[in-house]
Amino acid sequence: MDYPIEYYEFFVHFNEGDYYTCHDLLEEMWMTDKGNLFFKGLLQMSVAIYHYEYGNVKGARLMMKAAHEYLQSYRPTHWGLNLEPIYVFIEQCFTIIPQHIDRVPYEEVGTLPLLPKIYLYLEDE
Repeated sequence: MDYPIEYYEFFVHFNEGDYYTCHDLLEEMWMTDKGNLFFKGLLQMSVAIYHYEYGNVKGARLMMKAAHEYLQSYRPTHWGLNLEPIYVFIEQCFTIIPQHIDRVPYEEVGTLPLLPKIYLYLEDE
């Protein structure tokens, strides 16, 4: 299957840890199909990680929860992406992201527990 170039670029940027660019790439695709919660779910997951890395802990929790909900109906695979490892990742994040903190200053981000690392890959359908 041929996917939009933005989708391929999303995987490259996500795996490089460039979550801000992931947001831009996915938003561009989502804006052309606002009913596509698959794009929105991946977008929210990327934004959650970005927020967390900059100390917006509450935003990370909210975006990760939204991603969990949006991606649910696309399991187990959609558009060449196995969502099951993503669900494991999101659920791990739920247990790691502090529940009692809303924000930490950027200078203190290093005091937050590290999120697990996940790499995303397209699989043959």
